[in-house]
Amino acid sequence: MSGPDPLVLEVAQDAARTLIQRLKRPVRIGVAGAQGSGKSTLAAAWAKADPRVAHFSLDDVYLTTAARKALGEKISPLLRTRGAPGTHDLDLAKRTILQLEAARGRDRTPLPRFDKVADAPVKAAQWPSFLGTPNVIVVDGWCVGATAQSAAELDDPVNMLELEEDESGAWRAYVNDQLAGPYAAFFARLDAIIAFDAPGFEVVERWRLEQEAQLRGLTVETLPKEVRANIAKFVLHYERITWHMLAGGRRAEIVIPLDANRAVLDIVGAV
Repeated sequence: MSGPDPLVLEVAQDAARTLIQRLKRPVRIGVAGAQGSGKSTLAAAWAKADPRVAHFSLDDVYLTTAARKALGEKISPLLRTRGAPGTHDLDLAKRTILQLEAARGRDRTPLPRFDKVADAPVKAAQWPSFLGTPNVIVVDGWCVGATAQSAAELDDPVNMLELEEDESGAWRAYVNDQLAGPYAAFFARLDAIIAFDAPGFEVVERWRLEQEAQLRGLTVETLPKEVRANIAKFVLHYERITWHMLAGGRRAEIVIPLDANRAVLDIVGAV
């Protein structure tokens, strides 16, 4: 994606101004949406357009490979794969927000970064930093605002990944417990959440393939077969919670429904 829809950016900026006037302090805004929906594009463009907007992503605070491997050995091998609730360092995310809110004058707050190719956090000395006190702190992430499911909803697998690799249900139960506990507490600290709604999970694989192709300077059709296969499996880790969020299992003050080509169909809600 080249950039966010200008109207969506304007709505986000207006929402932030309203909250600042109401709360009289820096405001925390989450941006949610399935892979490839445009959430990170919006957040990055917003921060670029306004030097008083600080931005980082849940993708920037993944646990280390070693930490996820330990979870995989203790709970389920599926936790070795980054992405699901339980694979993020929420303490780092919270510390970053608190540091940003406490910053004054010429203070610089490091913003975490994660190298997805190396599957490891970027060395802290190489993190970018934010100067001074932000008016807005934007945190984007695919599951921002997601709520936990009931125990009964966890019973039946939603795809072949869960059927074949989570037969006991240990992975989805752990992920759900994370949503009910530490993630719920983290999301509750956000003053508002803007959510991009895909038309259904069936478009997510294509959107993710388009992202990968753009990163590699290729077309979707020329992506190597093994890359396409890996992405097809990778997105299955996101299916359960994505469907749950689309069905209303989430908190969002502003919802932006998209069509299959990511065009904005409507903007619903307000802060």
